[in-house]
Amino acid sequence: MMQERSRPDGDPLRGYADYAQPHDFAAPRAAPPSPNSAPASASALMNHPYASYGNGASQSQFLNAEPYRDDPAGTSYPPASPNNSGLLLPLAPGSSGPAHTERRVAGGRRPARGRWVFLGVALVVVVAAAVVIPLYFAVIKKHHDDSASSSSSSNGTSPSGKTVVSAISGADGSTVTTSSGETFVYNNSFGGYWLADPSNPFLDGAKPNSWTPALNQSWTWGTDRVYGVNLGGWFVLEPCASFSSLLPSLVCRCCCLRRLPSVRPCSLPLSSPPLAVSLTLAQSYPPALFQPYPSAPDEWTLTSLMRADGTLESTMTQHYDTFITEQDIAQIAGAGLNWVRVPIGFWAISTWADVGVDETGATVAEPFLEGVAWPYIVRLFGWARKYGLRVNLDLHTAPGSQNGYNHSGKLGQINFLNGPMGFANAQRMLDYIRVIVEFITQPQYANLIPMFGIVNEAFLPDIGKDVLTSFYLQAHNMIRGITGVGEGHGPYISIHDGFQGVPLWKGFLTGSDRIILDTHPYFAFDGAPNNAPIATGLGTGAGGDGVAPGGTWPKQACDSWAGSLNTSRIQFGVTVAGEFSNGYNDCGKFILAGYTLEYTEKKSDLGLYLNGVNGTTHFGGDCSLFMDASTWNDTLKAGVKAFAMASMDATQDWFFWTWKVRHPLSISLCDGFSNDNVHTQIGPALDGVVQSPLWSYSLGLQNGFMPTDPRDSAGYCASLGTESVPFNGTFQSWQTGGVGAGTIAASDTASFGAWPPATLSSVSVAPTLLPTYTPTTSIPTLTWTTPTPTAAGSGSASASAPTITASVGSGWFDAADTTLVMTAVAGCTYPDAWSALSSAVPAVCTGTPAA
Repeated sequence: MMQERSRPDGDPLRGYADYAQPHDFAAPRAAPPSPNSAPASASALMNHPYASYGNGASQSQFLNAEPYRDDPAGTSYPPASPNNSGLLLPLAPGSSGPAHTERRVAGGRRPARGRWVFLGVALVVVVAAAVVIPLYFAVIKKHHDDSASSSSSSNGTSPSGKTVVSAISGADGSTVTTSSGETFVYNNSFGGYWLADPSNPFLDGAKPNSWTPALNQSWTWGTDRVYGVNLGGWFVLEPCASFSSLLPSLVCRCCCLRRLPSVRPCSLPLSSPPLAVSLTLAQSYPPALFQPYPSAPDEWTLTSLMRADGTLESTMTQHYDTFITEQDIAQIAGAGLNWVRVPIGFWAISTWADVGVDETGATVAEPFLEGVAWPYIVRLFGWARKYGLRVNLDLHTAPGSQNGYNHSGKLGQINFLNGPMGFANAQRMLDYIRVIVEFITQPQYANLIPMFGIVNEAFLPDIGKDVLTSFYLQAHNMIRGITGVGEGHGPYISIHDGFQGVPLWKGFLTGSDRIILDTHPYFAFDGAPNNAPIATGLGTGAGGDGVAPGGTWPKQACDSWAGSLNTSRIQFGVTVAGEFSNGYNDCGKFILAGYTLEYTEKKSDLGLYLNGVNGTTHFGGDCSLFMDASTWNDTLKAGVKAFAMASMDATQDWFFWTWKVRHPLSISLCDGFSNDNVHTQIGPALDGVVQSPLWSYSLGLQNGFMPTDPRDSAGYCASLGTESVPFNGTFQSWQTGGVGAGTIAASDTASFGAWPPATLSSVSVAPTLLPTYTPTTSIPTLTWTTPTPTAAGSGSASASAPTITASVGSGWFDAADTTLVMTAVAGCTYPDAWSALSSAVPAVCTGTPAA
């Protein structure tokens, strides 16, 4: 899966220029190899997969709908009535949204039988032509023309010498056959089509819908809208999202504290009164898998325990293989979405067996499963390409932890750009960023992955803005040294706002090349009761009651986010909401800490404590209602949907967290916070209902509380009277890779160009006196590799793999980039790089560079 690259050693404090030499920016970017191919015949249009459930019951009745589940379940929760209220807002438009050119127009009277047959045949011809002709000219002929002068072809020839066409494509109603031989029907009523050629897995011609450019067409920021969804909990485990067979993540002490800028991780006291704790797991697999791991709060601990009992690789492989499927990706395209955000861990590339010594002098090794996720990430790239979805690849973890949250890999301390090992961990992080950039900048991936998030949610209050800016500048210069500068040269670089909001980043690195500001707006974690009613009315559309849905929440989303994000587009540049959800309150299982808590003295409280096991939910109402969408009536669904549409319109370019949330199985453990008191008792299975419905896009589609067409959100904030901050859709030239890109203001270079930075938090000495690594070990190069497909129904037999005739690339875009990667200096003793904040700064060690 990975190759080794070598070169003589270098300076451990090297600058970005030593990583790579810039390319000739005037040189045209190479196009990916592509075969001569032709599309398969198009199928007739079918119904959209997310048809509405229910029978239009009044707000006092619950819909008679089967709750969403991943497998069959038993009885459902008893119904719970939402708090309805009177009109709180002026009447809002119905949820149907603005008219679209794709919408059908009602016909007139029925024609005679003969004429009807004729028109039916004509319609089939028109529909087929509408799909096949644009597909042919936009994709197949384009690739034929592009590759006509090439000496190689991915198409075979028959004995007669005729070309054998191998491309496969389909539109709404077509049947998809997966690599394992399974089939499903592709449902896409928005004009999208899929495209796949087994001999050339890099064919960039698919479109998810009619309004999104195909992958081989230009994406224009400010004109094209991001309608995206996260694939959370897949390649980076979070108790908040993964919920698969391997996620016990049961902990009786401080937990995630996710996205709470005002609260430091694990700052809550551990001396709270004992609790009766009900924790939850997925019931997809035998519960015995979880019993050995009653105290794992993060992937570090979980993989350590699995490694110790020999189940790590098999269990994680099963999770990577099954949590998200090709059909999920097809459904995302069919839902009118056009991007996916894919969080990955650095251990998809490599881990270190020695990151220093702990307080006992024992060597600490990173327990994460090295490299096994990568083939599944590559497989995801292929699925996204097949259905025309662009990828925002997000490096979700950093060595040492960038925020102390469990989704950084290890819960606890921040040792990235902070403390005695802060600089050394940043050196490692730059290497991981570099390896990924070299892979995704290859022509095979340039169209598919236009955005790369280099550090997820770095905790700015501890790290400091100046230090973080220095790292971002260093990473920017390193990346552009590899990709070149300007539009078409590598992905946009995405950075997070550090939990400080977008206004702080006004004027950031003027003249930089294509940097995106990513913000994660949530109400769920603001610490407020958030108990204003959301089930207020059905709106003024068809079947409405004339009362605006959502109560105050839709306008609050618009007022809070619309102006600030548009202002950021003017003052910073491209700005996106990399995460948001329908979670206006902090109810729901496995959203943050992943645990349902019942205080001994308050057993009626079934709410989720998103702020950790020893925290409390802030919601001022009864959380049980928001943990089972099967009990929701039309009014509550309309309110949640209105909040979703307002959030979409307010943020404009967005990624919902997350696509899929699995249902739990009840587990009871923990009499107190001491691990000595931990015990496990597998409780009765619940009914398979997703207990965090406000965080599942797919569940919302299937149950009617998400818009089936995301474009319906356009203009929603204006309809509520939110004062707009006009943005004309045009960014400054340098912000999108035009004139001036890559020429950073001299004042910024003077202020932030030093590497290492002048100071780091949590240490009293200069970073030049801190432990460092040396770039003297071979480079782990990522390559194109996918899991061996398994024949459908066989369980283990391999399906026949196609012969790949297109170039898969070397995994390394810039052949001039030969500098080695970081490793420990031989002879030097380092403190544990993941737990060094209380360690004394070791004496400067020059050591002997490793051979």
